[in-house]
Amino acid sequence: MPGILVVAEQHNGQLCDVTAELIGAAVTVKSRIGGPLRVLVIGASVNPLSKGVALAGVDEIQTVQTASDHFDPLVYEQAVMAAASQDKPFLILIAHTANGTAFAAGVAARLGAGLASDVFGLDVEGELIATRSAYRNKVAMELDFPGKDIVVLTLRGATFAPAEQGGSAPVSPISLHLGAIKGASSHIEYQEPTSSGIDITKAEFILSVGRGIQNKDNVQRFEALAERIGAVLGCSRPIVDSGWLPKAHQVGQSGKLASNCQLYLAVGISGATQHLFGMKHVPVIIAVNTDLGAPIFDVATFGTTVDMFELADALQRHFN
Repeated sequence: MPGILVVAEQHNGQLCDVTAELIGAAVTVKSRIGGPLRVLVIGASVNPLSKGVALAGVDEIQTVQTASDHFDPLVYEQAVMAAASQDKPFLILIAHTANGTAFAAGVAARLGAGLASDVFGLDVEGELIATRSAYRNKVAMELDFPGKDIVVLTLRGATFAPAEQGGSAPVSPISLHLGAIKGASSHIEYQEPTSSGIDITKAEFILSVGRGIQNKDNVQRFEALAERIGAVLGCSRPIVDSGWLPKAHQVGQSGKLASNCQLYLAVGISGATQHLFGMKHVPVIIAVNTDLGAPIFDVATFGTTVDMFELADALQRHFN
């Protein structure tokens, strides 16, 4: 019987939190339509990774052994194709991350499958319904996939409840001749970003700054404000690219997901898609930007065009 295939996401041999969320979403769909739920683990450390995905609701764990835990989109694409050809799942779930989006479309194209990205809702009403945002997050769009035997979805992180512990699925290796895959690049080494003693993923209150703060000298000003109001200092990518803050502060698709954030104060951030990926799910977003047309206002709960430096001074006085 056609089932569901979840592609586990790992980073340097460590499972990412989104993997349990993918499995949790798959378990919900499985409860509605049945079929086996398989999890595909790819990497050099397949044994410990397999133990980590043995969660409630998983029927089988499939592994593809590689020489390195470093992510290679061509290897992942080929591994998923091998698993899909063997078991013919009707649904393939992949994380909507920089890694996941690097191979999901290729898999869908090769399988002739339906595809939807950045999905934050799943339902079954006789057929699979995927919900994603559209028109700069102004509407929630429901998609179905008529005539498609297979559907590939990338799921938004920090959205679906993770699967529970207590699984005991058997492990089945998949033989894959990776030597035949000749990529356009090769991995040399992975360099950890400079540690700054913060963890954006665990912060409940984030004050995030963007290029609107104008220059590096103003970073210290907002860093002091964040400390004063009990927030963790975050930032958009241009701040990191300019060398004003370490990578650990970056929120967004190429940074960190504000997974546990309940209040997000965005100062001088225009709201590029890559940044919104990391924070648009937050329950309360306050945007401060003098450009009324900035995309950040499309996702903000509250917004203002007041001068950000005057606001910073007012907050400093208030919390003194």
